Amino acid sequence: MFRKTALAALAASTMLAGAVFASEKPGEGVTVRPVIQSYLEEFFQHRILFRALEDLGYEVAEPQEVEAQTVHLALGTGDADFTAVHWNTLHHTFFEESGGDAVLEKVGTLIEGALQGYLVNKSAYDAGVQNLGDLTDPEKAKMFDADGDGKADLAGCVPGWGCERVIEHQLSEFGLRDTVNHNQGAYNAIIADTIARNAAGENVLYYTWTPYWVSGALVPGKDVEFLAVPYSSLPDGAAGDTTFNGKDLGFAVDSIRVVATDEFLAANPAATKLFELAKIDINDISAQNKLIADGEDSSDDIDRHVDAWIEANRETYDSWLDAARAAAE
Repeated sequence: MFRKTALAALAASTMLAGAVFASEKPGEGVTVRPVIQSYLEEFFQHRILFRALEDLGYEVAEPQEVEAQTVHLALGTGDADFTAVHWNTLHHTFFEESGGDAVLEKVGTLIEGALQGYLVNKSAYDAGVQNLGDLTDPEKAKMFDADGDGKADLAGCVPGWGCERVIEHQLSEFGLRDTVNHNQGAYNAIIADTIARNAAGENVLYYTWTPYWVSGALVPGKDVEFLAVPYSSLPDGAAGDTTFNGKDLGFAVDSIRVVATDEFLAANPAATKLFELAKIDINDISAQNKLIADGEDSSDDIDRHVDAWIEANRETYDSWLDAARAAAE
């Protein structure tokens, strides 16, 4: 009798342990397919989510690395499960072009307060170039002529990111085609040249965004200033609040969100809850991006940055996991 009772107790405890283990790892047996851009400065926030997914038992596949527009297309065609690189306003057209709400969902708000805009060196700003519309004046435009053709050279946006649509629209909308060249290409190379020319005392005109390391190298309010635009005008009839600190920057003050397929979210309530709750302070992103710019740019370095962020935010991080596990029960 004792033997039977003991065996029954052992079986019950084993089943209970198995149930607890299963609840700790609700994603066990599921492979998640992320799609991201190939920019080191966006790996950090993705890898925080990857780590959380792994702690929930999911296997995270090697991410596909493509440009922003293709990121959304991969999701819309079912070739990937999620991304954490969706700018809510800037990339909304990409979202719609990839199937929109019929197949995809925007989940949570990972990063708040993302900015974009046009900037010039402070001495040029103080000399009177304070609005993008000022560059319709050929004499003011020549202040930023880097190649001798008489036009201002704008260090601009890589095709496929989404920001190029806004810039191209505004160059036409504000009558700047005759006085401004939009230089596009490898952004890091273009902005490195811009920073070098600024250091040499030349006037510079460039596009950038936050969170990103550039605003640590050329500090707004100290080295450079954001330009205003003549009035708010976004392409394709897009709407959004483009004003920050009383200045119309021309780009919507944005948030960066997770986009995932409806199919994946429906099958994975734990991952869905994680995506809903996860938030990373924009200043933490910028600080990590500055570490990359200062040479801590290997994959191991970025993993170490992730480790440090999780330990510094352990209570918050664990609360995501607890809520995700509860959602799967």
